[in-house]
Amino acid sequence: MTELLPLMLLGAVIGLDVVCFPQMMYSRPLVAATLAGAFVGDATRGLLVGVLLELIAIATLPFGASRYPEWGSAAVVGGAIAATLHTDRAGVITLGVLAGLATAWAGGWTLVKLRQWNAYLARRRRPALDAGARGAVIGLQLAGLTGDLVRAALLTGVAYAVLFPVAVHLAGAWSFSGPPSRSVVILLATAVATSAAWVIFHSARGARWYFAGGVAVGLLLLLVR
Repeated sequence: MTELLPLMLLGAVIGLDVVCFPQMMYSRPLVAATLAGAFVGDATRGLLVGVLLELIAIATLPFGASRYPEWGSAAVVGGAIAATLHTDRAGVITLGVLAGLATAWAGGWTLVKLRQWNAYLARRRRPALDAGARGAVIGLQLAGLTGDLVRAALLTGVAYAVLFPVAVHLAGAWSFSGPPSRSVVILLATAVATSAAWVIFHSARGARWYFAGGVAVGLLLLLVR
């Protein structure tokens, strides 16, 4: 567990990017899981987990008052677990994805609790806010940012500490071969991504053409290489 503190710091910074600051998209699972894998010495496995989580996360629209999974810290946990197992067993990537999904669900709950805490602080400072006090506004902003940083760090640390021993046990008992293990998780992630893309294609003007253009550019880059 020597990697726990660095992963908590990484999860805190990435979790902060989800909705607060700076929203530079490094909290996307593809990036976050790869970074986590690199932290523990296997960026490739982190990347594989990140790709699958990214396909599932496409269906999430993180705005408004709805509850949604927190994919940033979750991707750190999933990518790190898959990379830390240090085994060639077939289920490692699948276990990383499952750990990420479990953490994302818990992360959604922590975001709701953080919003409730922010609302409580705002109610306490209502007179100063009504008076337009600059210090009250800045104080609430800093409190919200700090709260989200601490939330993401604790979520990452607790999830990794709880799920890593479970993943080690399951990896030792995994009996499925490589192709079925990979095929099931890939098919499920692809199905979720396809469903999300279908919804977007029918709700956003020109979305399908942007998507087709992105696919064409990606294939062209592969051919050039």
